[in-house]
Amino acid sequence: MKITEIKTLTIEDVKVVRFARFCDHRGYFTEHFRRSDFADYPEMGFMKGVEFVQCNESFSRPGVIRGLHFQWNPYMGKLVRTLSGRMVDMVLDIRKASPTFGKIICYDMPARADADWAEWIWVPPGFAHGNFFTEDTLIEYFCSGQYSPGCEAGISPLAPDIDWSLCNPKLAEEFRGIASSTELITDKDRDGFALEVWQADERSDNFIHGQL
Repeated sequence: MKITEIKTLTIEDVKVVRFARFCDHRGYFTEHFRRSDFADYPEMGFMKGVEFVQCNESFSRPGVIRGLHFQWNPYMGKLVRTLSGRMVDMVLDIRKASPTFGKIICYDMPARADADWAEWIWVPPGFAHGNFFTEDTLIEYFCSGQYSPGCEAGISPLAPDIDWSLCNPKLAEEFRGIASSTELITDKDRDGFALEVWQADERSDNFIHGQL
């Protein structure tokens, strides 16, 4: 795996890992994951000790909104990439006492078959994760914890008390346009917690800044 760049997003614990493709007239080849490179690359210290135990694949149609999901016992970090189509990833800080608590960011991740690079986004424990889609899209994500149905919850992406001030304004506006008309969101996601309600729930104490 040839890692070419590590990008720190507006919320600094959320990272983007760019890796090379080797292109020629036939197409390209890439090694999209190698554990030793994740462990040994100088700027990958944020992944130290992370082991992936589950890998998921998801297909979404245009107008789909998913999230914002999180889990404890065990905690689950996610390493996500777009295989085809276009995903806009959404990451909300739910760590109590964090300076960015309640703030959400978006990262645009279209698949580009003709590019000489591709990307992962790393969403560590302590963040609620979701995405929205503007075309037929296939994504893959590695998980650092197995799914635990009794220890999961979600913030509604439509919650009025989410702070969008750190988000790219164009992506925020694009989300609002989709959210205002789409029916492609589950009742569970639409009716998820408002941030204030989740913060008052005792289970939210599983997510404390500096203790994850």
